Amino acid sequence: MERVSKENYYLDIAQTVAERGTCLRRLFGAIIVKNDSIVSTGYAGAPRGRKNCCDLKFCYRQQLNIPRGERYELCRSVHAEQNAIIAASRDEMLGATLYLACIDPETHAILGGTNSCPMCKRTIINSGIERVVIRDTKDDYRVIEVREWIEDDDSLSGKFGY
Repeated sequence: MERVSKENYYLDIAQTVAERGTCLRRLFGAIIVKNDSIVSTGYAGAPRGRKNCCDLKFCYRQQLNIPRGERYELCRSVHAEQNAIIAASRDEMLGATLYLACIDPETHAILGGTNSCPMCKRTIINSGIERVVIRDTKDDYRVIEVREWIEDDDSLSGKFGY
């Protein structure tokens, strides 16, 4: 019997967390892991007490034909990475790894090639998380050292990479 790699084990969990998401465009799930223990989880959804897009049956950004990756301030959701960070203490995040998976809300197929948005990148940098592992396929993933986001400051170039 061949065991699943540790990275794919955690990405499988992040993908399951994504199933709780309420976004009509993309379902993201994130988990923060430190010392081989899951610290917190998060998925994209409206702030507590507010109606989710899936309940309202519309996405405001979609109604306005806003392209993916733009005008996040109009999104109702708190992103998966942000929700996972909110649920963890600073000590738990220092040196930790964030695992991120994205699925299509209609087909539930893995959506590869995704990345954290600029707002989430800044939040991850400030949290003290050291690495981000992003699922591209059931078996393939990318590992990003957060220090790369610090050194390659996309906020100065206009190249956001998502």
